[in-house]
Amino acid sequence: MIDPVNIYHALPYQMRSAAASLYGFHLRSWRYGPETEHLIEEALDRDRWSLSQWHDWEDERLSYILHRAAMKVPYYKDYWQKRRRHGDRASWELLINWPILKKQTLRENPLALIADDCNVSLMYRDRTGGTTGTPLSIYLSRPSMRQWYALFEARIRRWHGVSINEHWAILGGQLVVPVNQSKPPFWVHNLGLNQLYLSSQHVSMHNAQWFAKVLNRFSPTHMIVYPSSAVVLAYAALEMKLVLPPINVIFSNAETLLPSHRDVIAKAFGCSVRNTYGMGEYVCGASECQEGLMHLWPEVGKIEIFDDIIDHPLPKRSPGRIILTGLLNPDMPLIRYDVGDRGELKSDKGLCICQRSLPILFDIQGRSNDMLITPDGRYVFWLNPVFYELPIIEAQIVQTKVDDVQINYVPALGYDNDMDQIIIKRMLERMGNIHIRLHRVDHIPRAANGKFRAVISNLKQRNL
Repeated sequence: MIDPVNIYHALPYQMRSAAASLYGFHLRSWRYGPETEHLIEEALDRDRWSLSQWHDWEDERLSYILHRAAMKVPYYKDYWQKRRRHGDRASWELLINWPILKKQTLRENPLALIADDCNVSLMYRDRTGGTTGTPLSIYLSRPSMRQWYALFEARIRRWHGVSINEHWAILGGQLVVPVNQSKPPFWVHNLGLNQLYLSSQHVSMHNAQWFAKVLNRFSPTHMIVYPSSAVVLAYAALEMKLVLPPINVIFSNAETLLPSHRDVIAKAFGCSVRNTYGMGEYVCGASECQEGLMHLWPEVGKIEIFDDIIDHPLPKRSPGRIILTGLLNPDMPLIRYDVGDRGELKSDKGLCICQRSLPILFDIQGRSNDMLITPDGRYVFWLNPVFYELPIIEAQIVQTKVDDVQINYVPALGYDNDMDQIIIKRMLERMGNIHIRLHRVDHIPRAANGKFRAVISNLKQRNL
């Protein structure tokens, strides 16, 4: 069978851009419609709802989602019928009585999670792999998808004075050019979305000059970036004194935005860098306001924080696993879904200085399966501080044995051998008596989806 991806990669640049544009127009027809501007205005109005309005809305919406899931979704219908056969009369109207939904369940039988009154052939199928690269299939109706992109437009672009109708660039993981291509162009023009799509797989110190040139030609008002790739481009621009175009704002996407990376990207591009949070399962959305706080989008999902090891909810301001119940997509409702991320939820009392009443999100600390295990059996998360205030472009920690860790790192200007000891000291403080190997490299390869994994454990993988 002929692989369409191979056909696409064999095309000349102009034809690749034409193919990307055709697909872009297809996506635009799903994402935006005549109702979009009205949906955007409604979302901006809800930004100033009172907390009681939000609580009333969430209670009503959650009740509808749980009822629909229990009555119409085969996977959940079977679950509750089995509980009833065993004499369990617990109410499905209470979220606390629902089980945790694992990614493996979603991956193995996604159609069982679609309401039986839906026509799957009329739904949009989105495929997401996350950092593991193993694809998931998510199905949405056109109204649900347009609601999501109206929220995206309102609370990401409009909050910061830009629009989908302007030129914008994205530095992401789609294989828009072959991975083994060594010469530009490392991008395609997508006329359907007013977009310049830059391949994160090809960003390097050597190729940075070509990225700078095409960005100057395209002149985007804003960018959406994988921060781990954008920081490489930013370091190269600063060190090589490359001229970058004036950009209003850059939005971080898909990966944890480290403070040091934010600073470097902002300095190189001369603009603010704003964080966002979401996933292809459409069960959570959040974005950063001008005051630097992350606000949840309540219309998308309800969040709980669970213990890292056992399925037990934790109080606010306690870091743990992020468990989400989707409220946006009633046709494929994911209830208490273990998304695989880890973070901390702050209090939702009081208003942000920006005067929006949206709940303030948590600190995202990476994926829950990106943890190290110490020789004495402890689990160690959030290792980014090991590299704080050091001139390092990117670093990756790989645990090969319980007492053996390799650290791959790309140094920036100013790095010296004495800093090796700082890294080793910080790791020993967190891990105890282990063997640490430092490996200086020019570039750390990305996963197949273009994303960067900062921590990899070969000892144990969660069922994600």
